[in-house]
Amino acid sequence: MGKDYYAILGIPKDADEDAIKKAYRKLALKWHPDRNPDSKELADKKFKELAEAYEVLIDKNKRQIYDQFGEEGLKNSGGPPPGAGGRGFPQGFSFGGGGFRPHSADFIFEQFFGGGFGGGSSFMDVDDDFGGSPFGFGGGRSSKPKKAPAVQKHIQVSLEELYTGASKKMKVTRKVFDATGRPSTLEKILQIDIKPGWKSGTKVRFEGEGDEISPGNAQAIEFVIEEKPHPVFKREGHDLHMNITLSLSEALTGFTKPITTVDGRTANISNVNVTQPGQTMTYANAGMPNQKNPNQKGNLVIHFNVQFPSSLTDIQKDTIRKVLA
Repeated sequence: MGKDYYAILGIPKDADEDAIKKAYRKLALKWHPDRNPDSKELADKKFKELAEAYEVLIDKNKRQIYDQFGEEGLKNSGGPPPGAGGRGFPQGFSFGGGGFRPHSADFIFEQFFGGGFGGGSSFMDVDDDFGGSPFGFGGGRSSKPKKAPAVQKHIQVSLEELYTGASKKMKVTRKVFDATGRPSTLEKILQIDIKPGWKSGTKVRFEGEGDEISPGNAQAIEFVIEEKPHPVFKREGHDLHMNITLSLSEALTGFTKPITTVDGRTANISNVNVTQPGQTMTYANAGMPNQKNPNQKGNLVIHFNVQFPSSLTDIQKDTIRKVLA
């Protein structure tokens, strides 16, 4: 015995289009799998049955065939079941290629409500009125699908890559609908060309490369740049800051020290005078590139710490007193 689509939707056999829509709206929201995490298997079954029943009954031709020949006739290559004869089918009507095959429940739901159900969207109130027409079935006003919200993915990038620029290839797996409206997955490689001077928070947007919420309505993917913490440098705008610790002797008598810059070069810094704790030295054009003009760079600011001895002998104390007297 075939499915009773009227019973599935809880409507009488003479229900009009508005009653069919109202019943599907209420029950689809009630049985949506996202609303029933504790009974997902049952919800999935109910959700699919509701979508199939709605898809048939909202279409006049499908409904006419179903009313005369039931589910078997509807799905039997577009014709009546064996022995039922050919009478009663709408003139010229044919499903073609193996009879009626229902769309996915998600496809029907998305088309009915005109937008996505994922990505943090909240559920529509069951009692809200629905003014749109489901993808052309049964006439009425058309409902323009809402634009799918963008999906953000964070990507960590080293300071060196943000200095020189880099290319990152990201593999994404996205949900799409095939030509019949059934969901499938698709893998794709997206390339992100990181420009010199980019900062944390920079966004790279790929339109239409995310999940399809409904056929032809795909989410954008936004990759958000996150700068990895660096063991030596701290970035502030286009400037780079680093700390160097001097011994007391170096602070008092002068020093020469090698440093490695962010682009891997070795440079010597020196001071023949006394270096105070907290003193800084600034080197122009040795910081990060300006994104708008990579030939311009910020400063490298070196902060000096002075390490004092934890103790001194009496002889050392006397010597220091004499020298500094």
